Amino acid sequence: MYQDLKGKVAVITGGSKGIGQAIALRLAKEDMNLVFNYNSDAKGAERAVEKIRNNGGNAVAVHADVSEEADVKKLLDTAVTNFGQLDLWINNAGMENQVPTHKMSLADWKKVLNVNLTGTFLGSKSALNYFLDHKVKGNIINMSSVHEQIPWPTFAHYAASKGGSKLFTETIALEYAKRGIRVNAIAPGAINTPINAKKFKDPKQLKDTTDLIPMNRIGKPSEVAAAAAWLASSESSYVTGETIFIDGGMTLYPSFEEGKG
Repeated sequence: MYQDLKGKVAVITGGSKGIGQAIALRLAKEDMNLVFNYNSDAKGAERAVEKIRNNGGNAVAVHADVSEEADVKKLLDTAVTNFGQLDLWINNAGMENQVPTHKMSLADWKKVLNVNLTGTFLGSKSALNYFLDHKVKGNIINMSSVHEQIPWPTFAHYAASKGGSKLFTETIALEYAKRGIRVNAIAPGAINTPINAKKFKDPKQLKDTTDLIPMNRIGKPSEVAAAAAWLASSESSYVTGETIFIDGGMTLYPSFEEGKG
């Protein structure tokens, strides 16, 4: 437990399922007050709020599209109206779909970039303006991916969005460090989330994935959430502009294991 998080307020985008919900549940255990958005999964959002409240936490779910500035403002307004302040903003909402680049439509490209990169920009901008206006030494965490570093053929739009998120994170971390605002990223590898559930049920696809991971297992959402809680806390007070990889070693070039090459 991080005692300094008690009573603080966080906005988490994409908090109704997967990694976002795991982060929400972990921060609720830290006695934080939470606002998170959902886009299509209203029932999932309701279940997440119920879980948090049943454990004694406070949470509000908001229907919002993170690629729309007015909707992002609604998230901030909800946090301030319900809990009186903002201390932490986590840009977690994201999406992917597999399309060979030569067949990718402009609509495919824009849809992924709008959520993954524009959504990160809009969320960060909203948080930064609040922190600056209220002289808050706030905290922003952006959800990246191992594919900010590892190329991913047939997912060019996704990789581009995460590569962009990396330099966006580093740039604004430098831009606002003197104001006491910290900005970091988390880059998960293969995590057992709903988006991956079908793939990991197939024994061959599961083996193909774990073969790429030196620790030889799929990660858990709670392991990503643990990193988010640490970055949110004062235990990481001297950390900004960094990406923490939660990937079981996937970014360590496992093909070179045992001195191969």
